[in-house]
Amino acid sequence: MYKLFIVEDDPGIAEAVKELAENWNFEVKLCEDFRRVTDEFAEFQPHIVLLDISLPFFNGYHWCSEIRRISSVPVIFVSSASDNMNIVMAMNMGADDFIAKPFDGNVLMAKVQALMRRSYDFAASSPLLSHRGAFLNTGDNTLVFEDNKIELTKNEYRILLCLLENKGKTVSREKLMERLWETDSFVDENTLSVNVNRLRKKLENAGLTDFISTKFGVGYIIEVK
Repeated sequence: MYKLFIVEDDPGIAEAVKELAENWNFEVKLCEDFRRVTDEFAEFQPHIVLLDISLPFFNGYHWCSEIRRISSVPVIFVSSASDNMNIVMAMNMGADDFIAKPFDGNVLMAKVQALMRRSYDFAASSPLLSHRGAFLNTGDNTLVFEDNKIELTKNEYRILLCLLENKGKTVSREKLMERLWETDSFVDENTLSVNVNRLRKKLENAGLTDFISTKFGVGYIIEVK
């Protein structure tokens, strides 16, 4: 089942679109905290987003830009501010389509379905993993935190991916070595230690201190507090 994330502060419109989308077999989540749109986005991992322009705290352009920093998921603006300048601005922020309010529900869902076909019929959705406000996009192997995009080597990326996939669980050094080198042959454990230490230094330089914890004699963990 595909997931639809609705960022709309008018409860009547939000509930109406939610009910309509559920009738089209979408799993739907309404944004609950308009100060945490990207956090809710990352937690829900939707396949498509409907986004209003006028929102509390920050407008839809801001949130579209934030989503685009961490994901290429399709975004449709749904707004009454449908003059040419706003439409152009929406597209420049990374939107895939723009629908003016008031709208016909069936037309809205037809556009959603068309965009879904273009986006997912020939390309799998890339999962997005996050922790403490940092987002690991497995589509382009980047880690984004605040205004920083952290460049990761292949090994650093694989270590972080494995730890985030097992967030809250200790991952043994043996498992990490298998993920890094994908071989049963002997690998010097010092090589793993060097890669983990380099990754930690990059995370700390970006402001992510104590992101990876060591369980001595066992392995590593990203702890959930």
